[in-house]
Amino acid sequence: MKKIPVLKDFVNRQQFQDDYRSMFSRLDKDIPAGIVVFLVALPLCLGIALASGAPLMSGLISGIIGGVIIGYLSKSGTSVSGPAASVAAVVLLAIEDLNSFQLFLGALVLAGFIQVILGIVKAGILADYMPTSIIKGLLAGIGVILILSQLPYTIGYEIDKSKLLNYSEDYLNNTYNLILNFFNAFTIGAVVISVLSLGILIYWDKTPLKNFKLIPPALVVVILGVLLNQLFKIFMPFFYLDGIHLVNIPKVDSIRTFFTFPDFSGYSDPKVWTTAFTIAIIASISTLLNIEATDNIDKLNRRTPPNRELIAQGIGNTLSGLLGGIAITSVIVRSSVSIEAGAQTKLSTIIHGFLLLLSVLFLSSIINLIPLASLAAILLVVGYKLASISVFKSLYKRGWNQFLPFVLTVIFIVLTDVLTGVLIGSALSIFYLLRSNYYNPFYIENIKYVQDEVIKLELSNEVSFFNKASIKNTLWSVPDNSKLLIDASFTSYMDPDVVDIIKEFQTRALVDHNIEVNVIGMKDSYLLGEEIDFYKKTKAEIKAKTNPKEILAYLKEGSTTYASRNLMSRKMQSKDLVEHLNESPLAVVLTCVDLREPLNMMLNTAIGDLVSLRSAALIIEKQSILNLEISCRDQGAKLVLFYGNSHNTVVKEAIIEYLKNESSNLSILIEDALKSETFSSRDLQSESLDQLANDIVDFNIEKAKSDLIAKSPYFKEALKKGDIGIASAFFNRDDNSVVFSELYSE
Repeated sequence: MKKIPVLKDFVNRQQFQDDYRSMFSRLDKDIPAGIVVFLVALPLCLGIALASGAPLMSGLISGIIGGVIIGYLSKSGTSVSGPAASVAAVVLLAIEDLNSFQLFLGALVLAGFIQVILGIVKAGILADYMPTSIIKGLLAGIGVILILSQLPYTIGYEIDKSKLLNYSEDYLNNTYNLILNFFNAFTIGAVVISVLSLGILIYWDKTPLKNFKLIPPALVVVILGVLLNQLFKIFMPFFYLDGIHLVNIPKVDSIRTFFTFPDFSGYSDPKVWTTAFTIAIIASISTLLNIEATDNIDKLNRRTPPNRELIAQGIGNTLSGLLGGIAITSVIVRSSVSIEAGAQTKLSTIIHGFLLLLSVLFLSSIINLIPLASLAAILLVVGYKLASISVFKSLYKRGWNQFLPFVLTVIFIVLTDVLTGVLIGSALSIFYLLRSNYYNPFYIENIKYVQDEVIKLELSNEVSFFNKASIKNTLWSVPDNSKLLIDASFTSYMDPDVVDIIKEFQTRALVDHNIEVNVIGMKDSYLLGEEIDFYKKTKAEIKAKTNPKEILAYLKEGSTTYASRNLMSRKMQSKDLVEHLNESPLAVVLTCVDLREPLNMMLNTAIGDLVSLRSAALIIEKQSILNLEISCRDQGAKLVLFYGNSHNTVVKEAIIEYLKNESSNLSILIEDALKSETFSSRDLQSESLDQLANDIVDFNIEKAKSDLIAKSPYFKEALKKGDIGIASAFFNRDDNSVVFSELYSE
């Protein structure tokens, strides 16, 4: 049985041994970084658990698993995993909907398995297709829920927990009751701690304190909350917070007090499966987005394998569900702190996980002194960053097609649940996507030729299923008695349904509507991704080519693109055209007047790269030599390319008249060839006319090279110095291939 590549790589023993050795290569950097990440993660683990409506111990458990287990299994050198604000709202609503933390844990185990499967089937690429507006709407919706859920803790408001946290039922009435009872329910001590904490968090980066990288503001807020509350107890007892206003994690006397185990009896309930899929999808998307952001700020420029990360996260979430934790993702806040603290390997992540474990085992009595108001202040700032006014403004400036799906996602996440909000926002995004694709799969124009007027429909580089309706509607809207040219020369991929539509129209149009249809450049079938080769050279790199050998190699490479029909349309604005023409050309190309094909496309060059000259049958005389000299000496071309072509009608016409013994002004084009030893002894009457024409064109090219050196002192000297190169190429019209010579040498 063939092993699945991702899973095979994941369990590769050699890879684990290599990872193990590399982890201990930079202890001087990773140990301090791990301590800093621990100081940031401790209050966040407690805060996210609070925002999730879960036992505070569950936040610490998931932080430990995210640090130690996922930290070891992941291939990322910088990502730090743990409980995250991005899934806090999902957990919050899931616990409320299932009405049981143990049932939620069972759903989390399922979610972990789903993530592992997503990693095995290489679903990591799917996050790239999630619209930005939906992702930002998801984060903003979660931010709004964080703010709403933490406001009561910031003022010490005591209320029935189910009413406080249920946003999917009787939302407006709950909000009204909160406002109505606000002034009669807040606790002064909580308000004081919250205000001071918010002040520190908001203004920290605007003071010299920001230079103390080893002291995170979240930790300062927590320490300040503990100290203030102890001062309240001594000097102002009526401000003192106790009981439900403080963190309350059980002292670890036995494994039973440390862990909470899942209830698997709910697997027959559809709500459990819905919760599992929701957590798996949201946690996976959040993780993939976070590792992409983390990789972008990694000072060592490492890339995290997304599918392996999904498997690692899935294992972590399964274990978290089994032991009483909450949902885990990669977290950008902790990851960025780790990078800024100088972490070099994933050992810093593992160290932070072990420190969280030690704090639970030995510091639970100290942790229980932390006021919930301090944690709530931290989460208010996190929530506002996710749903800030600037986020709404930026989406609004991007247009209604971005803003409406974003707003709709936020509204329905807050009023219903995360999955419903994402689905509704995505549906609107798909509507805008379909509408934009309806108008953008082709370019259409009327072209007047000498013979007649033709409607030209040029298809884009990729024509997908989404373009089917617009192309079909356009084709059947072509006026009767017209001439239509469908140009697919620039199309790398076309959906089979669109191919069928074009073929059907071509068959029926003439009979039904007297429309003459000519299709060029279209294949019978296309494979997704076929012959797509990304262009790796920048404009600056191309223009920097001053060596004739490099320029010739560049033109050789470009010619293969034309042969494979993998072209790219270049419709340029006038300002772009001027920019191209202000730069020196790469080469001057001499072609026969018979060549009608576009030279830039045939060599896949940009506009302005080539100077194109013409001469019948590539015969050069005094004027031709002068033109070549000006192109190189004055305009800067470094290569002279003589470019011949098969099925040359000019040369064939000259041969026909010669064989008929008729005098013609075309005879000068072939007389040197026919007088040479190459042709004088051949029976021209018996030879193929096309092959004979090809041979004469080859002869003329070789003679042109020799004449250019013999008659031009400039080229003779430039060739010796290596400043200028001379070469030739022959274009075969039968298969679009081009055969190049080597650089000319006397």
